[in-house]
Amino acid sequence: MDTLDSLIVTVNDHFWTYLLIPLVVGAGLYFTVRSRGAQLRLLPEMFRVVREKAPPRADGREQVSSFGAFTLSAAARVGTGNIAGVAAAVTLGGAGAVFWMWVMALIGAASAFVESALAQLYKVRDSTGAYRGGPAYYMQRGLGKRWLGVLFAVTITVTFGLVFNAVQANTITAVAGGSLSETDAAWFGPAIGVLLAALLGLAVFGGVKRISSVTTVLVPVMAVLYLLLGAAVVVLNIAEFPRVIADIVSGAFGFRELAAGGMGAAVQQGIRRGMFSNEAGLGSAPNAGAAAEVSHPVKQGLVQALGVFFDTLLVCTMTAFIILVANPDLAGRQGADLTQTALTDTLGGWAGHLLTAVVFMLAFSSMIGNYYYGETNIRFTTRKRWVLPGYRALVLAAVVVGSLGSVSAVWNLADVFMGFMALVNLLAILPLSTTAFRLLDDYLAQQRAGLEPVFTRDRLPDLKGVQCWPPVRATVPTAAASSAGRA
Repeated sequence: MDTLDSLIVTVNDHFWTYLLIPLVVGAGLYFTVRSRGAQLRLLPEMFRVVREKAPPRADGREQVSSFGAFTLSAAARVGTGNIAGVAAAVTLGGAGAVFWMWVMALIGAASAFVESALAQLYKVRDSTGAYRGGPAYYMQRGLGKRWLGVLFAVTITVTFGLVFNAVQANTITAVAGGSLSETDAAWFGPAIGVLLAALLGLAVFGGVKRISSVTTVLVPVMAVLYLLLGAAVVVLNIAEFPRVIADIVSGAFGFRELAAGGMGAAVQQGIRRGMFSNEAGLGSAPNAGAAAEVSHPVKQGLVQALGVFFDTLLVCTMTAFIILVANPDLAGRQGADLTQTALTDTLGGWAGHLLTAVVFMLAFSSMIGNYYYGETNIRFTTRKRWVLPGYRALVLAAVVVGSLGSVSAVWNLADVFMGFMALVNLLAILPLSTTAFRLLDDYLAQQRAGLEPVFTRDRLPDLKGVQCWPPVRATVPTAAASSAGRA
């Protein structure tokens, strides 16, 4: 097992260093330049749009709002990557990894905007009247390559539904074991795994509306609670704060780290853990973004870009501060137990128990979001009725198995699948990004005309594969969006 684990680590390092990191950074910079930094200059618009309510359907059923889709994607984003993933990045890459996580968020938000706007544009309605969409759909409808969509659909189903859910279960088990001092008990892992599988089974049979309603409540509560814990640690160690900032900057650019190879580790770990946490460019959040009822695809692109900032610049940064301010012993720790130790050392044993509850809420809501991503893509791939129940059974089995695995094994496996999934998605959205920027032009042109932006197919009549958007609305003037200048 150690030999296999070592092989996976070696392959991961080469794959990320020489292929994926250049692609992720290059694509993010390209999208940033083409949109003239839309992820930063349109930040006020993001906060306006995320508060919009979805209009009711003609049959009276409630639609998924922008905020509902935001929390559904946040449910998958804000999980173990924010606690265990950041801890692993600091352990393996040093304090400088935090700086590169910030950089990843700032440029990655542009990728998140592009992929989510495209998912909204090419979404479809399922048999229940709910929207479904994501990379598999825009690969088929936008690029005209169904085979690529099927490849992505299979990859995300395995990655999120099985591998990432195993990671979430593994982290819950590790933190619960540390809190209850049962890490060595033979019965503990299986018991936690069975309990998590039972709870997840109850949640996933409720459908996307039920999932959205659950995460709308859970995500804000768990995020605020965790941020309050972190703020308490920082306040109690405020004298250490200048040192922490200096360590982050020097760790990212210091000559000592560069000479020792540490800068490379900081960059690699910061980008890898940053992508696992905020999922910008990964192709996962667009599956949730497509479920929203909005008047223009750009609105959900902006909302999902805001989600990247929320995840990394707030939640992940707080985890890093908790660890670096408390400065616990890093020996033998690389996961959520490091964050737990930092909290316990500063606030006392009760904080470790409270973190267990927070991690459970974070990771469990991530499991719900991960499951939904797989279900959406299974419905894209096949209509055979036996596939979905079989997928649900495999998801629940993965949760149990993840509770029994080692921390390093599940994280290394997650890196493999995440990297391949990001590669497929980025290669698809690069050529499709022109369409996303035309949508942005149209959105800003309507705003300059004093209108609330509404998208209709006649505004970009040359686009093929657009299904859910109305052909024309008399109240919306037909401007040549493709030639409109960006604000």
